[in-house]
Amino acid sequence: MRLAIMQPYFLPYIGYFQLIGAADVFVLYDNIKYTKKGWINRNRYLQNGHDALFTLPLKKDSDALDIVGRELAEDFDPKKLLNQFHGSYYRAPHFAHTFQLLEAILCHQHRNLFHFIQNSLRLVCTHLALETQIVISSEVEVDHQLKNQDRVIAVCTALGADCYINAIGGMQLYTKGDFEVHGLSLKFLQSKPIEYAQFGASFIPWLSIVDLLMFLPLEVVQEKISNHYELI
Repeated sequence: MRLAIMQPYFLPYIGYFQLIGAADVFVLYDNIKYTKKGWINRNRYLQNGHDALFTLPLKKDSDALDIVGRELAEDFDPKKLLNQFHGSYYRAPHFAHTFQLLEAILCHQHRNLFHFIQNSLRLVCTHLALETQIVISSEVEVDHQLKNQDRVIAVCTALGADCYINAIGGMQLYTKGDFEVHGLSLKFLQSKPIEYAQFGASFIPWLSIVDLLMFLPLEVVQEKISNHYELI
């Protein structure tokens, strides 16, 4: 059984969904520290021919809190973010279908950061016909005080995995030999470059999945998720 683990990211790039699709079980961390200036509550989209950030604003709170302990800002207005997407993409060929998805995501009533992003990921996965089982990390019976590679191996063992798949950025973090000792193979997912028309301007790669869904037919996005990567 192939297993992958990631922090929850809000409307992440295609590689995140390739990782979900490559796994039989995808574990979503809720009991891990929130990190500033990462990709948990923000990502990039196309705005006037350039990349720009969109963000879920957060209530000010302690930096020591886990992701599940953080809340969206009280003045968060989903319509404002929807208007940003509308202004940037209303002329895109697949705007109508994708904007309906964004409305369902952003109008979710839960204001807990983890639950809001978890819901968004599940909705996108349904939209993409990804059927990978998603498991919440705090529900796995392991010692949650373990760190880094030890924690990953413990989760894999608890859920009966024989292969752990990580994003390519983890090559400096994990050692295949350490996993083999526990009967686990270790693979890294490398996304292949994807290029497509973005209103005729110079192409900007690795934007949010929203960008691909706006410009490409759904079946093309699904094919890129299923096949446009390597496991090394």
